[in-house]
Amino acid sequence: MVSVQVGSQVSGQIKEIFVDFNSPVKAGQLIARIDPETYRQRVLQAQADMETARANLAMQQAEVARVAANLLDAQRNDARKQTLLEKNFISAADRDTAQTALAAAAASLKLAQAQVQGSAAQVRQREALLAQAQVDLGRTEIRSPVDGVVVKRSVDTGQTVAASLQAPELFIIAKNLNDMQVETAVDEADVGRIQPGQAVSFTVDAFPGQHFSGAVTQVRKAATIVSNVVSYVVVVSAANPDLILRPGMTANVRIITAHKDNALKVVNAALRFRPANQKSAQNSENRGKNPAKKPSSAVSPAPTFLNKNPAPPGRLWVLDKDGNPQAVDVRLGLSDGSMTEILGSRLTAGSQVIVSLQSAGSAEKAKATAGPRMF
Repeated sequence: MVSVQVGSQVSGQIKEIFVDFNSPVKAGQLIARIDPETYRQRVLQAQADMETARANLAMQQAEVARVAANLLDAQRNDARKQTLLEKNFISAADRDTAQTALAAAAASLKLAQAQVQGSAAQVRQREALLAQAQVDLGRTEIRSPVDGVVVKRSVDTGQTVAASLQAPELFIIAKNLNDMQVETAVDEADVGRIQPGQAVSFTVDAFPGQHFSGAVTQVRKAATIVSNVVSYVVVVSAANPDLILRPGMTANVRIITAHKDNALKVVNAALRFRPANQKSAQNSENRGKNPAKKPSSAVSPAPTFLNKNPAPPGRLWVLDKDGNPQAVDVRLGLSDGSMTEILGSRLTAGSQVIVSLQSAGSAEKAKATAGPRMF
């Protein structure tokens, strides 16, 4: 299951709540409203500031038009003064005065145009502030970002929420309860055998007799270390058509890393069994060894296998015709922790193997001590 936390980007008092626990919601649906009066007044103030800025811009544009007219008049006056000077009707001082007036008019036009640009920038700034105020006003309406079901409601009507560095949590919406997601911790010794797509079965405490199935969708690379135990999160997807699985349930997961049909298998206790006389013989042989003849650093040659990935060897014990334990070498296959697959053996399904031996004296003693239990 994917849970979406719904918060608030603005501060204020919760005025209305339109959903409750287990309420189905659609994307974009209004689920709560924060008191919008403060933000509505900010929008009105921003609108007034923007209108003031636009009025200043209009005044500056009118000033540019006036200065441009003065510049045109100064240009005409300068042209007339030049003609009169050429005919010696005016002095050179009058011609210089006309040129000075022309230069001043040109400078005034540049100043007015710069002021227009500044007023235009103020208008854009006021428009941005107005847009921000409108966005904050819109954020007073809390809407669902996804389709789903409300699984948690953290606020009530009249409660004040404060949005600072972290948005306060208002609701938690489960995106789709029909498709659940199980996050299980797998030990580092076993995570190497897990791959996406492997089949998974799990149980939950709420339904102890029911098994649920799923598949591995992701093996996360981030490690989790708790009390020096390293584990990795494996994400499992599971169908939940009856909606009986709920968020937060504890699941006991069993991941199937390998599967084989019609396998010959034996209990692991039979693989661990060794006759008592063989153990004594091995211990006597170890005690009779002379360390001086064979240095401790000597290493016995490792067996050579023809297969690239040979099955590990094992040994089982059966009873021969005389009732004595007889060893049978086998090759081991898959194991689930309690049973192990047997490969390449003369044993067949139903063959009896030795798990443990009990002496006659211990058996009689067990019968003698057997009796009613006293509490």
